[in-house]
Amino acid sequence: MDKALMDNVKARAKYWLSDVFDEETRSEVQQMLDDNNSSNLINSFYKDLEFGTGGLRGIMGAGTNRMNIYTVGAATQGLCNYLNNEFSSLDEIKVAIGHDCRNNSRKFAEASAQIFTANGIKVFLFEDLRPTPELSFAIRELGCQSGIILTASHNPKEYNGYKAYWNDGSQIVAPHDKLIVEEVKKVTVDAIKWDGNSNDITTLGEDFDRRFIEKTTSVVINPDVIKRHSDLKIVFTPIHGTGVKIVPTALDAAGFKNVIHVPEQDVVSGDFPTVVSPNPEEPAAMEMAMDKARQTDADIVMANDPDADRIGVCTKNDKGEWFIVNGNQTALLFLYYIITQYKAMGKIRGNEFVVKTIVTSELIAEIARKNNIEYFDCYTGFKFIAEVIRDNEPEKKYIGGGEESFGFMPADFVRDKDAVSSCVLMAEIAAWAKDQGKSLYDLLKAIYLEYGFSKEKMKYIVREGQQGAVEIQTMMKNFRSNPPESLGGSKLEVVKDYSTLIAKNRITGEEDKINQKVSSNVLQFFTQDGTKISVRPSGTEPKIKFYIEVKDQLKTIDEFDEVNKRTEDKVNTIMDELVK
Repeated sequence: MDKALMDNVKARAKYWLSDVFDEETRSEVQQMLDDNNSSNLINSFYKDLEFGTGGLRGIMGAGTNRMNIYTVGAATQGLCNYLNNEFSSLDEIKVAIGHDCRNNSRKFAEASAQIFTANGIKVFLFEDLRPTPELSFAIRELGCQSGIILTASHNPKEYNGYKAYWNDGSQIVAPHDKLIVEEVKKVTVDAIKWDGNSNDITTLGEDFDRRFIEKTTSVVINPDVIKRHSDLKIVFTPIHGTGVKIVPTALDAAGFKNVIHVPEQDVVSGDFPTVVSPNPEEPAAMEMAMDKARQTDADIVMANDPDADRIGVCTKNDKGEWFIVNGNQTALLFLYYIITQYKAMGKIRGNEFVVKTIVTSELIAEIARKNNIEYFDCYTGFKFIAEVIRDNEPEKKYIGGGEESFGFMPADFVRDKDAVSSCVLMAEIAAWAKDQGKSLYDLLKAIYLEYGFSKEKMKYIVREGQQGAVEIQTMMKNFRSNPPESLGGSKLEVVKDYSTLIAKNRITGEEDKINQKVSSNVLQFFTQDGTKISVRPSGTEPKIKFYIEVKDQLKTIDEFDEVNKRTEDKVNTIMDELVK
C-alpha cells in the first residue's frame, strides 16, 4: 500500500474527529480508523467528493468522498457565495429546493434551506418529495435565480446526490458551472453558515402541484384520440419514488381514467425494497409491472426512476411477450409522433427543431432531415439540450429532445428530463396506435421500415474507488492512442475526439472542427458501414460506458426478425472486440 496515500488519508480522517463535526460523524470516522481493513477509510477520505458540473453524487456516509451533511453543506455554501456575488444587484435572491425518496434526502434538503437563508437567500422548499421536473418548473415559474434537488436518480440505495440549477430551470452550464465549482472548493467546514431564518422559507405543496400538472397536460397534441381511448389500460410504477402520486394525477388530468397500480412499488422508500436497482432500464426493476400487465391484459407499462425524470416503457411484441422499449426507441417514438402529428395538423411553421445527444441514435437525425425539421446534437445531459433551447429561443420553436438513457423532454416549460409530461405524451402515443389497431411495437417497425433499421446497445464497466478511477483514465488513454483498425468487420473511417474537438478521417487524413462550445472526455468511432461507437466515462458514477449503434435496411415488415437478429449479433461482436 502507498504509505504517502495512507498517511494523507489518516490525516484527513483525524480532522473529522474534531469538534467541528457532530458526535455521530466522529464515531463513524473513529470506527473506520480502528478497522483493520482500511479500504473503507481510503475510499471515504482519499479525495474530496467532487462538486462537478452536474453537482454531487456519491455513497452516503462520513468522509470527504461521501455524501453527508458536511459535503452537502459545503456545496450549498459555495453556491450561496456565487449567487450573492452574481446577483448582487437584485433586491432579493430566490432558490427552490426539492428532494426525492432517498434516505437522508429530506435531511439534506432542510439543512440546505437553512444555509441558503443564513446567507440572505429566500427559499421555496417543497413540503415533501417531488419529481425533479417539478423542481425545474418551479425555478422558472417562481422567478428563482437557482435551485437544487437532492437525488441520486436511478443509483442503488447507498447513493445520494445534489443537482444544482440556474435561473432558466436547467442544470448549470458554462461559464457558471466551473465558477461555482471553484467557489465550492474554497469552502471549509467551519465557514458553513448553518443557522438560517425559517421565516425566509416558503413551503410549496398541493396548490403548486396543480400548477405543474396543468402544464403537463399542455403536451397533449391530439386530445380527440385520448377521448376515444380514455380507458386505455396503463400499468404505472414509480419504483418507490416521487412519481407515485403526481404521474397518475397528471394522466387523469389528461383524460386517461384507467391507471393500474403496482401496490408493492407504490410504497415510498429509500431502501427500494422490491428492486436491487431502481432503474427502469433494468429488466428486474420492471418485472413486477410487466407481471401486472400480463394479469390485466394492459395496453402499456410505464415506469419512473425515483426522482421521476426518466421514463421506462414496456409493450408487447407480435408474439404477445412484454419487453422494455429501449431509450433510443423511446426517443424515436416520441419524435416520430410529434413530427407526424404536427405535419398532419398543419402546425409546422418552418422554425421547429429537435435535439438529441451525441450518443443517441442517428435515426432521429434521419427522421428530422427527411421531414425538413432542424436538429441539433449536444453532449450527454439535458442541461445541454436546455442550452440549445436557450441559444435558439424565441426565434425557433423547440418541439422535443431526448437521450438514450430513458430521458425525454416534450416541452420547454421544464428544462430537464421530464418523465411526468413524458408519461402523458407516451400514453397518448399508445392511444393513437390503438386507434389504428396497432401497438407501440407496430409503430417501431413502421419507423424502421420508413427510415432505416438501427440497433443500439450500451454496456458499462464499473471500477470503484481510487484504483478504479485510474483504470478508467488508462482505458480512455489507450483508446485515444490505439484506436481499433476495424469494428464488426468494417474499417474505421472517422474518429471524433471531443477532448480536442477534432474529427479526423483516418483514410484521407482530413481533420474537421467539431461544433461544440466546450470540450468533453468522449471518443467516437465511425466505420465505413455506418456503425457508430461512443466511449465516455460517466460523470456521475464510477463507470466507463460504451454505446454501439449499427445500421441495416428493413425492406419489408416480414424481414424484421431476421434483420433484428443480424444486427444484434453484430452489436455483440463489436462489444467483444471493444471490451476484451
